[in-house]
Amino acid sequence: MTQPALRRLIDLPGIADLEAKALMKPGHADPSRRDEFPEVDAVLMAVFGLTAEAAEDAARPDDWDGIERLSPLDQVEAFAAEGWDVTDAKKKPLRMLAVLAEPLALAMRGVAGSLPEAPFVPEPKEDTDPWGAGLAAEAVRFRKR
Repeated sequence: MTQPALRRLIDLPGIADLEAKALMKPGHADPSRRDEFPEVDAVLMAVFGLTAEAAEDAARPDDWDGIERLSPLDQVEAFAAEGWDVTDAKKKPLRMLAVLAEPLALAMRGVAGSLPEAPFVPEPKEDTDPWGAGLAAEAVRFRKR
């Protein structure tokens, strides 16, 4: 049985654009420099319903695990365990993860903010033929020669 697909953080509106900006200007991904880049808070507000400062100030439950303070690699595993893929196309942690982890964790656990509704995406069909239909079609063409 296949596991359900993880929800990709980079697919949320505006996150891919922030990731591209962080590639060009690494300061976007630095939580201590968030005052210099108001577009980061604008995306956080649009996606999660709270700014980075509001996420920082939000009250945590007593059993809060501090997922936002883990190393990026540990965050990838922790978020994956809760159904979120926080990596890029090369399976590396997002550059913006230091800024995005706290609002995401608060929203997905229902502590503060909210998550956007996920569009319906049907489960991919399992391919029963590991070679695919292309090999069968090639065999038919070969026999006709």
